[in-house]
Amino acid sequence: MRIVIKIGTSTLAYSTGHLNIRHIENFCKVVSDIKNAGYEVIVVSSGAVGMGMGKLSLASRPVRLTRKQAVAAVGQCELMYTYSRLFGEYNHTVGQILLTAQNVKDENQHQNFTGTVNELLDLGVIPIINENDSVAVNELIIGDNDTLAAIVAKSVHADRLIVLSDIDGLFTADPRKDKSAKLIPEITKITPEIKALADPGDSKLGTGGMVTKLEAAQIVMECGCDMIIANGKDPAILYDILDGKQVGTKFTGENK
Repeated sequence: MRIVIKIGTSTLAYSTGHLNIRHIENFCKVVSDIKNAGYEVIVVSSGAVGMGMGKLSLASRPVRLTRKQAVAAVGQCELMYTYSRLFGEYNHTVGQILLTAQNVKDENQHQNFTGTVNELLDLGVIPIINENDSVAVNELIIGDNDTLAAIVAKSVHADRLIVLSDIDGLFTADPRKDKSAKLIPEITKITPEIKALADPGDSKLGTGGMVTKLEAAQIVMECGCDMIIANGKDPAILYDILDGKQVGTKFTGENK
C-alpha cells in the first residue's frame, strides 16, 4: 500500500515556532516502523516557516512575501536536517522535494516530479515534500499543504492520504464552542451541507483549516483515494488507521 502522510505545523512545532521535539521524534519512529512493515510512505511536511520563525526568534508569522521566503529558507534547512537525523536513527534515508504550482501545472515538470518520487520509493527512500516557499510568487503558490498533499496523493496514485492535524476530525459543529458536537466517522460525498460545517483555521503558524482539508478530500476522493483526518498529537494513531480501526473522519474514495 502506498500512503501519503501530511503533518501540519501545529503538530510539528509549539505556538512559539520552536520544534516540538517529542512529537517529531515519535512521528519519525512510527513512520519508520510502518515502512519496515512494507508500506510505501511519502511525507508532506509543513513547518518550514514555523521552524524558521523559531530559529530567528520571530514572534509572528511574516506577512511580506520576501520576508516569508527568507524565513522559509532558514526553516527548511532546519526541518530537513531534523528529518534526516531522526529517520537515520532507524536506518532510513530521506529525500527532499520542493514544489511550486508551476511544477504541478506544467505537464513535463509534473511527469518529472512523479518520476522522481517513484524512483525514490524504488530506492527505499522516504520522500519529504513541501511547497517551495523560498521561490514561490503569488501566481505560483499552491497555498497550503492540505492541497499539496492531495495533489501528491493523486499524482502518485496513492491508496490513502492521512492528514495529521491538531483536530480529531470533522464534527457536526465546532467542538470548542458546542459541547454537543459529534465526530463524523465517515463521509462518502462532499455536499454543501458538509462544506458548511468547515470552520476556517486560526493557527498562528499554519495556513490551513478545515476548509482546505475538505477541498483536499474532494481532490483525492474523485480519483478513488481514501483520506483520513486525525489528531496527530500521538503519531501512534497511524497504527490504528492502517489497522482499519475507526479513527478521526474517513473520506471514502469514489468507486469503493
